[in-house]
Amino acid sequence: MRTWFITGASRGLGRAFTEAALERGDRVAAVARNVGTLRDLADKHQDRLLVRELDVTDREAVFATVKAAHEHFGRLDVVVNNAGTMSSGMIEEFTEEEARAQFEVNFFGALWVTQAAMPYLREQRSGHIVQISSIAALGGFPTTGLYSASKFALEGISEALAMEAAQFGVKVTMVQPGGYWTDLYTSMSASEPLPEYAELREELARQWAEGSVDSEPRLAAEALLKLVDSPNPPLRLLLGSMVYDLAFGISRQRMETWAAWEEVSRAAEKAVPAPEVTA
Repeated sequence: MRTWFITGASRGLGRAFTEAALERGDRVAAVARNVGTLRDLADKHQDRLLVRELDVTDREAVFATVKAAHEHFGRLDVVVNNAGTMSSGMIEEFTEEEARAQFEVNFFGALWVTQAAMPYLREQRSGHIVQISSIAALGGFPTTGLYSASKFALEGISEALAMEAAQFGVKVTMVQPGGYWTDLYTSMSASEPLPEYAELREELARQWAEGSVDSEPRLAAEALLKLVDSPNPPLRLLLGSMVYDLAFGISRQRMETWAAWEEVSRAAEKAVPAPEVTA
């Protein structure tokens, strides 16, 4: 029986993760800003589900909630940083408030939960931190630049965290999902559009008009269970064929560009002795 701590547990992928963990007999501390949608699960799994309201941007509240979950269950095994928001808009259009708000949840929220959980995982010398990243962490795309930036930042600290935590037996995985039928897109905020980008927006609208075939969140939950069951989980896990193909395409393109500019890159380096320091 594992003990999970899942943020953004009230809907979408977070709800699916919570259900999957409970169905297999595990215990879950499910947190979200609005927990009303979790009442049915709380009634059904009273002894194995702890529901708490939490705004992950409130660092003090995060530490208190993680502590309460640990005290309630006695341990934490899987920490899933799933809470997230999406802002849509061209880079030039974002206000400072909008830009900071995107990072407050997607980056700082995950950072606070990670910092709060690590002491417990270190002490028990085991655990698995799962950062729910995104296809947007593979590259930047028009209108999702700020969202991509927040996920790039999350992956940056997660790579470092994986190396820092390994000595304590704590594992870290970044999960990069593709499209799932959640309300992430319907609940996203949008910048005030500038008329100069009207043509690009029309082109994007034409591309999106073809529609997308997204998946049921339960499939992501099934993949997550396989991930945490693995004795040797990967640092990154792609979820979905589209994301899988896109990741390889972006990587190949980058490698081709690096190779084409190899001569310039190598010429920019020539080791020399340290310069003398003069008073």
